[in-house]
Amino acid sequence: MAKTFTRFVCQSCGRTAAKALGRCPQCGEWNTYAEELVADEPARRASASNGARANTPKPLAQVAGGAESERMPLAIGEFARVLGGGIVPGSLILIGGDPGIGKSTLLLQTAMEMAAQGNVLYVSGEESPAQIKMRAERLSSDPSTNGLTDSLLLVTETNLDAILHHVEQVKPRLLIIDSIQTVYDPQIDSSAGSVTQLRECSDRFRQLAKASGLAIFLIGHVTKEGVIAGPRLLEHMVDTVLYLEGDRFQSFRLLRAVKNRFGATAEVGVFEMVGRGMQEVPNPSEAFLAERVVNAAGSAIAVTMEGTRPLLVEVQGLTSPSAFGNPRRSGNGVDTNRLLLTTAVLTRRLGLPLGEQDVFVNVVGGLRIGEPAADLAVAAAIASSTWDRPLRAEAVLIGEVGLSGELRTVPHTAARLKEAAALGFKAAVMPKRLRKSEELPANIQVLEARTLREALELAVLKQ
Repeated sequence: MAKTFTRFVCQSCGRTAAKALGRCPQCGEWNTYAEELVADEPARRASASNGARANTPKPLAQVAGGAESERMPLAIGEFARVLGGGIVPGSLILIGGDPGIGKSTLLLQTAMEMAAQGNVLYVSGEESPAQIKMRAERLSSDPSTNGLTDSLLLVTETNLDAILHHVEQVKPRLLIIDSIQTVYDPQIDSSAGSVTQLRECSDRFRQLAKASGLAIFLIGHVTKEGVIAGPRLLEHMVDTVLYLEGDRFQSFRLLRAVKNRFGATAEVGVFEMVGRGMQEVPNPSEAFLAERVVNAAGSAIAVTMEGTRPLLVEVQGLTSPSAFGNPRRSGNGVDTNRLLLTTAVLTRRLGLPLGEQDVFVNVVGGLRIGEPAADLAVAAAIASSTWDRPLRAEAVLIGEVGLSGELRTVPHTAARLKEAAALGFKAAVMPKRLRKSEELPANIQVLEARTLREALELAVLKQ
C-alpha cells in the first residue's frame, strides 16, 4: 500500500515546505502556500527508472532527425510564423492569455484546419460539446457543411487516465487540451490546478508527445499579473510558450512566442478578432496606421522590431496642465519606467516645462512596445504636444535616448527603414552612425542626429 504524507506547496513558484509560510522565500508572494496530500509511489518510480535504462546512448550522427522537413503545415499563416513555419510532430506547446482573449477560438480554428490532414482530438474541461459546436459553426468558412468533419473529434474530460485512453483509441495527429488547469491525475490526492497536478499532468503529456510524435497544445490560465498560472517549471517543460495579448476594447490580438525550441523567440503574429474568429493580419503596420490623422500635434511614427518583423506604430503624446501638485505620468503600451526617464530628459536637457504638466502616452492599436528604439518617437510625441506643433508626416523616428540627451543606435536599422519605405515614408530621423556596418535602403532619406535636441529640430515642422 502506498504511503502518503502532507506537505505545503507555494501555488506561485512550486517551492515546498514542511509547514505553511506567510511569505514564500523564493518568489516573495504572500499567502500562497497550500496543503497537499502526496502519495509515495515506489512502483511507479521503479517503472520510470526501468524505462530510462532501456534507452542507450548513440552517436549524434545516427540520431534520426529532419524535424524541419516534417513540420505539419498550417493554413493560418501568422500562427505558422510564430511557431517557426508549422507544427513540429512530438512538440508540446503551451499557450496562455487573459480570459476571453481568443485562445480557445484560435485553437479551434487550428483544429478545424488540421482535421483535413488527419484525426484531431479536442479535449475540453470547461465547456460542453454543444457550446464548442456552436463556436465551430460560427467559425466555419463553408456555411453549407458548417466546416465540420468526422476527423475533428471532441470529448469533455478532465481525468488524465481517460484522456490518455482516448488518445490511444483515436490516434490523432494533434491533441488540444483546454485547459491544463482542469486536468487531474487520479493517483494524486490534490485538486485540479494545484502545483503538483500541473507538474505531473504536464510531464505525462510531455512523455506522450516525445514517445509517440503527437503534437500537443495546452491552453493555460494566467494570473492577475499576466503570467501562466502554476510553477515556472511548467514553462521549462514544454517546447514552446505562446502568449496571446491584446486589449479587450481593441480588435487586434498579438500572438507572441517567448520560448520556442523550433523557431525564433519573440516572434509575433497579428490577428484581428472578427465575427468568424481570429483573422490574420498579413500587413500589421498598414493596419496600425490606417486611422492616423496626418499633421496632428503629438503624433509620431515609431518602428519597432517584434521578433524578426519590423512594425510601424503610431505613438501619441499629450501634455496638459496638472490640476494637482503632483503631475501624472501615464503610458498605455509603453514601459512606465522608460516614460519617466524620457520626461526627465526632456525637462532637464531641453528645458520643457513638464514639471507642471500631466503627460499621457498611447500606442495605437493595443501594441506593447518594450524595446528602447521607440524612445525617440515617445520624446518627439511629448515635445510636439507641448509645443503644439506637428511632426513631419512623412518621417519615422528611430533611436534610443540616453540620460545625457544623446541618441544611441539600435539594431536592425536596415530592416526598419525598408519597412518604412515600403509604406510610403520618405525620411527617417535616427542617431548618427559611427560604424556603418550595414547598407541602408536608398529610397528613404536618412536624417542623422547626435542629440535629442538635434533630432527634434529635424522632425518638428517649422512655424
